[in-house]
Amino acid sequence: MTSADLVLPPTDQQTPTAALLQAPDAQALDMAIGDMHVLLEQHGYVVAVYPSAISPAHERRLYSVRSVLESDRIALVKTDLPPLGVAVLVRQLRQLSICDFSPGVVASAARLLAHYIHAGALLHSVTKFDRIPVDLRTHAKSWVPGSQFAVVTGPEPQLVKVGPKAELPTGPEFATHLMTAKGQSQSEWVKETLAPAWKVQSIHESALPSDSSAWWGTGKLVEFAAYLPDISVLYQLVSSVRRENCHWCRMELIGDRCGFCSSPLPAAENRRHPAGVLSQGALAPPQS
Repeated sequence: MTSADLVLPPTDQQTPTAALLQAPDAQALDMAIGDMHVLLEQHGYVVAVYPSAISPAHERRLYSVRSVLESDRIALVKTDLPPLGVAVLVRQLRQLSICDFSPGVVASAARLLAHYIHAGALLHSVTKFDRIPVDLRTHAKSWVPGSQFAVVTGPEPQLVKVGPKAELPTGPEFATHLMTAKGQSQSEWVKETLAPAWKVQSIHESALPSDSSAWWGTGKLVEFAAYLPDISVLYQLVSSVRRENCHWCRMELIGDRCGFCSSPLPAAENRRHPAGVLSQGALAPPQS
């Protein structure tokens, strides 16, 4: 993981923690190479998940470390999820790492699991928010005192102005828990209105990740992420997808792209096998 505040507490005594891959201004290159070497010696493989919003220098550092070590046992997995969603995804992968999945399946499962994370935020302004399209009318409403907006970035982008008669963002059609993190907002809308509408089974609180204000364009926010908490459901979801062997690096994978070398499945294989849960027509996890 590329930031310590994206490492959520473990769900149980078996869930391992995550290692921190620090930015260039926080750690010299030789130290970063040494730390990665130790991780490989201890665990055999490393799945490094990092947000697409990290600095270019930090991303180059990750690739430099892998290149210097000349290792094919390091997966660099970039995700477009917002900060709290990244933290949730990383914990889910930590949960799966103790199961009987190969490193390649765990790495490629990141794209699958991200599809089932409903990540968003309650924003008091969208004037500086550019992660999804915001029309001029909505920007204008942002200047009205007291305005609030509910934004969901995935799996489908949504933006609604919060109000007594406003429609709520569409939520998951399966049982979830909700992780919340408050910024400079005192609103209880996420807990009191959104959570009941989404029928979440439990609400958990976390500290706001340090990158959240920049990601959302404002510090006045409440970030949230609805996710699958149960390791048995996560296991069933990943197990339901057909496994392949990467034609390039031979690592096992699910979906249409290798988590280690990023090589896509050949077109013939994509045509031969029906679309799985990574497609838009994915079956939701079973209700619990």
